[in-house]
Amino acid sequence: MRVLVVGSGGREHALAWKLAQSPHVERMVCAPGNAGIAAERLARNGTSVECVSIGAEDLPSLLTLALERRIDLTVVGPDHPLALGIVDLFEERGLRIFGPSRAAARLESSKAFAQQFMQKHGVPAAAGGAFDDAAAAKRFAASLGGRCVVKADGLALGKGVLLCASLEEAERAVDRIMVERAFGAAGARVVVQEWLEGVEISLHALCDGEVARVFPASQDHKRALDGDRGPNTGGMGAYSPIPFLTDAELTRVATRILEPFLRGCAAEGIDYHGILYPGIMLTASGPRVLELNARFGDPETQVYLTRLTSDLLELLDASVSGALERARLEWSARASLCVVMASAGYPERYAPGEVIAGLDAAAALPETKVFHAGTALKDGKIVTSGGRVLGVTALGGDLEAARSAAYAAVERIHFEGAQYRKDIGARALRAGA
Repeated sequence: MRVLVVGSGGREHALAWKLAQSPHVERMVCAPGNAGIAAERLARNGTSVECVSIGAEDLPSLLTLALERRIDLTVVGPDHPLALGIVDLFEERGLRIFGPSRAAARLESSKAFAQQFMQKHGVPAAAGGAFDDAAAAKRFAASLGGRCVVKADGLALGKGVLLCASLEEAERAVDRIMVERAFGAAGARVVVQEWLEGVEISLHALCDGEVARVFPASQDHKRALDGDRGPNTGGMGAYSPIPFLTDAELTRVATRILEPFLRGCAAEGIDYHGILYPGIMLTASGPRVLELNARFGDPETQVYLTRLTSDLLELLDASVSGALERARLEWSARASLCVVMASAGYPERYAPGEVIAGLDAAAALPETKVFHAGTALKDGKIVTSGGRVLGVTALGGDLEAARSAAYAAVERIHFEGAQYRKDIGARALRAGA
């Protein structure tokens, strides 16, 4: 098969790396890709992955590329092309593509729509409301005592969520999103939700319109600084599996969320194919959905795919074909942990172009994979080109071993201003897991 991967981040590098291991893949193109993706080779024939300089949101050029290269399956990584309707466009031209339609992707591209969908169909979620008017949003925040979460309605690269501990902070958050437009057009509306207490986890399920197959649980670290301090980011690290959640407990959580979700999709005429990724808070009264995402998480993908022993291409193909009932999802019993190395200043302004040293030394470590997120090749050297630069990922017999291995690799990599959290997975270990 000839495969096209759309995107340029760490998630897309992980997808390309895993897909390249499939004996079915004879050619792979990535648009636009990054320096790490371009270094991957196919297991079937040793051919390099070709990176083509087409942006993930340039749908007409991506369609032309897929037609010219006679692509058999396109795999979409980021949220924006899904929200723009890349799946609908490709399918209209008879092309097979993995991901939800524009209507289904609205569950991520509009937090207001998702909030209303969950409330209507009994998906357990944080209580909240959607507002076009800043004054009304502030009044609702006041009704929650000011302790709440304020979210930009649209897509904001994982940064449009502001946690507020007081009414003053909530009012400031509403103004920042709706008045100052800190997240651009994504802030035309806001969703204000109650602040939930508990442990946050990431759930992923592969869907084919009728069947949902659940992945092991993982835990992301969204805040920029150690101890879950600082601003929200796209994710500073993740690990899987979660040692404090048994398989039986995961099944109960998934059932409580996925059954009403699938019923709701059927009622709304949403034919959901692709990945569903709910962020979930495990509260004292049960699981509650914080948000719905219509694509693989980042950096969750990096830890999932290093643990996946099944053929990823076969799974994605089954999702597109509506054949997940017969698909096999098999996972290594080993733990995987990913540490994100980011540019100085991330998640705010950062300067690209810093030379990255030590990549070969890190890659030489056993059971370690360095996924590129924001890198480019310049004058024969790999340099930084984004906020999140690398996802340093390692397997281990347990969480502690995976954590030690990942940080050992991080210590071998250097670029000016590199920042990373030093406590990925630490809380779970402290809890005696």
